[in-house]
Amino acid sequence: MNLEKLEESLRVHEGLSLKMYKDTAGHWSIGFGKNLDNGITIKQAYALLADDIDTAKKELDRYLPGWTEHDDARQNVLIEMVFNMGMPRFSGFKKMLLALDRHDYKAASDEMLSSKWAKQVGVRAVTLASQMRDGWK
Repeated sequence: MNLEKLEESLRVHEGLSLKMYKDTAGHWSIGFGKNLDNGITIKQAYALLADDIDTAKKELDRYLPGWTEHDDARQNVLIEMVFNMGMPRFSGFKKMLLALDRHDYKAASDEMLSSKWAKQVGVRAVTLASQMRDGWK
């Protein structure tokens, strides 16, 4: 089997949609005709996760130069926040970002917990704010 030719043919015949759509039979699909009626595989979920992490890191590189100056624990908090809410909402954390510039992790943590986001995500915010404040213990 020529996998390259097969993929090329499927790309041509299925077309690419980066947003969900209903196919001609009324099934939700995405990508190159991926039927979502039965969900996705674990392998696909992990591939999507890796891609979303990469996207969050690239957004931080673009909009928050110097974010990698912080240790791994704080970098992971930043990635997870961008992953969760996207860069537009994350960039609204002005006081937290100013505290990060000063490496004042307690103040950054306090700002995280006093946000609307913290009320929305509950325990996740508490966990990430603790990691921001104390690093990994």
